[in-house]
Amino acid sequence: MAYKILEKEELAPGIKQYDIHAPRVAEKFKPGQFLVIRLHEKGERIPLTIAMADARAGSVRIVFQEMGKTTFELGAMNKGDSIMDVLGPLGVPTEIKKYGLVAGVAGGVGAAPLLPILKALKETGNRVITILGSRTKDLLIFRRELEKVSSELIITTDDGTAGEKGFVTFPLKRIIEGKNKPDAVWAIGPLIMMKNICNVTRNDGVRTFVSLNPIMLDGTGMCGCCRVTVGGHVKFSCVDGPEFDGLMVDFDEIIVRNRRFLEQERISYEKYKNSL
Repeated sequence: MAYKILEKEELAPGIKQYDIHAPRVAEKFKPGQFLVIRLHEKGERIPLTIAMADARAGSVRIVFQEMGKTTFELGAMNKGDSIMDVLGPLGVPTEIKKYGLVAGVAGGVGAAPLLPILKALKETGNRVITILGSRTKDLLIFRRELEKVSSELIITTDDGTAGEKGFVTFPLKRIIEGKNKPDAVWAIGPLIMMKNICNVTRNDGVRTFVSLNPIMLDGTGMCGCCRVTVGGHVKFSCVDGPEFDGLMVDFDEIIVRNRRFLEQERISYEKYKNSL
């Protein structure tokens, strides 16, 4: 079965959004889950965010940033093209319940997986404050969508071109130290961002959920590539996560492991680029 690209949109430089015909995935998807794709017979398997699922249309929306060979190859595809394999939804869904006041913190493309989580939390009766950050204003995505599910949306950019100048940790620390400390925090973005978020929330004991994105291969728990250490125990992000208690995660270990194949990734991308 081939999975046709129904719509394609460039959200920001190097950040693409596709709607893909995948009715079984769309029917079963719950916030917090993801999928694994393979473009063609010789392609590698990569995990991707699900930003939205439309069961009636039989489609799922993925958002990705062109970073390496496969994401650049995917980004070169167009509406009407087909992806060979789409596996999902994978992972343990987010526990959606009434927490009270929740804060969502998104860095870059982390806004995409955070959106369905915050939407579901709001619909369950939680009050949602969202912090959306990026390096510069041109890389901000899902701003309008997050505004709709938030009682307050705070924008930060590293260079100050939109919202507050600085990192997402700055307004989060201000919120935690204010009168209305969040009952729970969801943080999705680069590993170093999530680590720093947890360093802020740990001091005040705020429950913090993070979505981990380690090296992943099969997505079903068989290969062990996505192992992470949580609370001193080895977990597999694909079947035990991707969401974990951030205060228990060994971020330093994941950051080191994610850099393990940088040279091989560079060579693969160069070969792909030279073949065009």
